[in-house]
Amino acid sequence: MPLLALTGGIASGKSTIARRLSDHGALVVDADAIVRDVQGPGTPVLAALAAEFGDDILREDGALDRAALAGRTFGDPAAVGRMNAIVHPAVRAESARRFSEAFAEDPAAVVVYDVPLLAEARAGDPWDLVVVAHAPAEIRRRRLIELRGFTEQAATARIAAQVTDDERLALADVVVDTAVPLADTLSQVDRLWRDLPRLIAEKSAARR
Repeated sequence: MPLLALTGGIASGKSTIARRLSDHGALVVDADAIVRDVQGPGTPVLAALAAEFGDDILREDGALDRAALAGRTFGDPAAVGRMNAIVHPAVRAESARRFSEAFAEDPAAVVVYDVPLLAEARAGDPWDLVVVAHAPAEIRRRRLIELRGFTEQAATARIAAQVTDDERLALADVVVDTAVPLADTLSQVDRLWRDLPRLIAEKSAARR
């Protein structure tokens, strides 16, 4: 019942890796989807966010206006910290529930937690393996501009708002290079899947 964390900076190709692992049979738990769920209308998290940042972060239908919340927090470390103090505990609790549910259904499952902000959350290391999707910041910036329609300024700001590549790579047990052609990236993921038992055993032995 291995539990893997998969992380990477924005536009790092993390979703490509997650899809490939899913193709191999892994159960992928999406942290971004959990964030949306715990911030849904009527949830304690959404009520706490509105109390902290104002009712105008809510749309008329009671749902979170993500752009409005981003406007209150982006580029303000203190505001981001207050937001994370509300959201992260709920996300951790829900992700743990989903992991337990997955392993109860299939004790042999390989569960992959697709979590962009692993380094930012600093939630300890319960993982059997940490996989980092890595491409240099300049390549990721270009992807944001060319593939997602970001302006150069917005792309640079989004990358700068995340932890550095060095901080993210320091967590890695396995690094998947996503700056190479897609076929090469997928080949790395295939090799990771094949080598999982050995990699997990080596990390377990190193912890002893």
